[in-house]
Amino acid sequence: MRVAVRCDASTRIGTGHLRRCLSLADALAALGAEPRFVLRRHDPVAEQVMSTRRYPVIWLSPPSGVLTPAEDAPVHAAWAGVTEVDDVAETIIGLRAWVPELIIVDHYAFGAYWHVAIREALHCTVVAVDDLGDRAIGADILLDANAAADHAAKYAGRLADGTRTLVGPRFAALASAYRSAPRYAFNVAVQSIGIFMGGMDENNASGAALQTLRRDVGFVGAIEIVTTATAPHANALARACATDGNAVLSVDLPDLSAFYARHDLQIGAGGTSSYERACIGVPTIAVVLAENQLTVVPILDRLGLVRGATIPGVVGTDLLTGAEDLATVATDLIGQPDRRRELAERSLQLVDGRGAERVALSLLADQLTLRPAILTDAAMLHAWRNDPSTRAVSTNDHAIAYSDHLDWFAAVIASKTRRLFIAMVGALPVGAIRFDLSEDEAWEISLYTDPALHGLGLGPKMLAAGEFAIVNASDGNVAFHAKVERDNQASSRMFKRAGYRAQQDRLYKVRDKEIER
Repeated sequence: MRVAVRCDASTRIGTGHLRRCLSLADALAALGAEPRFVLRRHDPVAEQVMSTRRYPVIWLSPPSGVLTPAEDAPVHAAWAGVTEVDDVAETIIGLRAWVPELIIVDHYAFGAYWHVAIREALHCTVVAVDDLGDRAIGADILLDANAAADHAAKYAGRLADGTRTLVGPRFAALASAYRSAPRYAFNVAVQSIGIFMGGMDENNASGAALQTLRRDVGFVGAIEIVTTATAPHANALARACATDGNAVLSVDLPDLSAFYARHDLQIGAGGTSSYERACIGVPTIAVVLAENQLTVVPILDRLGLVRGATIPGVVGTDLLTGAEDLATVATDLIGQPDRRRELAERSLQLVDGRGAERVALSLLADQLTLRPAILTDAAMLHAWRNDPSTRAVSTNDHAIAYSDHLDWFAAVIASKTRRLFIAMVGALPVGAIRFDLSEDEAWEISLYTDPALHGLGLGPKMLAAGEFAIVNASDGNVAFHAKVERDNQASSRMFKRAGYRAQQDRLYKVRDKEIER
């Protein structure tokens, strides 16, 4: 599948939108998609980020001047540097020779007009990535991976009819390295502190945090600050670290997971990096440097996942109303290891590092295929079957011993009246579906997905593909039935939407091979 990605990065916009889109692109590419980026040249920032990445880029022309948005334009329209009408026209021209089947747009400057115009011109599915809920969305799919009290209320009156939503931190688009990256190992004493205020840090919050820790908190341990070569205050930070003597500056780290894990306390801006730190499980003090980060930090603070703080004198941090200043919060957390431990443990429960993969699978669900199960699949299926979420909706909810599972598995794949398939998206196994031929010549169905991949629309695709495989190998009409536990409402809805009807204690369906042809 050809996937275009429209986003921007600049000193003003920052690098967060581009970096999370790169994580999505990596996940899509791993499943066989072909991503291509469409970026506008605002300044050298985007080119610097993309210089080490393999994806083709269609570069749009730099803005010719300062844009004065129309009154009815999106709140952040000026970030684009051009009008929505002009951006749509340039994007269409740029993609005309390589028409995508799907386009992901991650840009606060574009709303419903952009989404609808691009879909009508390119005849593709449009996915809007958003955090704010501050404008009309005309996309087919909305992705908002932020925590929220009520996403439906957040977007009330702003979504087009039928818009599909992927919402919440389980969809946080982190780099693939976070799935297996070492987690933070808790220390009672804070031996070192990490500071990362985003790729640009326009107002040098990093330098202010360093000064606060030394002057007001009295922290004498090691401090590591992370920034980028294109950040406006990179040179000033280098001088400050050199003068400090026990502070180091790391520039353009390709992966921040190890940086997060090696310090006992992190201080950083809200945004995607909040979920990166949560995934690593490190205690965090979060500050707001831009208005859009108000959709992240306050709710994470209320959930007990971070401590919000302000940095007096740093523009933007005062947006977090009611928060204590950094010196007070840092002093408190350094002196309270139990509080830090609680932050670390709670944050680990929020994000598992598979968010980008979940998004990619949801977008590519139509690409799902089946293959016959083989003996080396046994351990994977055993882990899926014994997961508590699978057992909770199974007829037999007891854990199964691996030796018993192996005996059963070998018998199934050797049987002439049973068919066991593994569902695949690209090279990734995502679920299993089994058909057992009963005495009344109906195929009884049992299926489940990888427990980490529930709610992505994979079940219906797996069911349809499985039915087709059985019908295609049969001589005539084929009957299917499924027994669904009463509490398993999601599975019941799936079968009924696929045409199954209740018959005694089962759901039943007949497919006509002639119609399949």
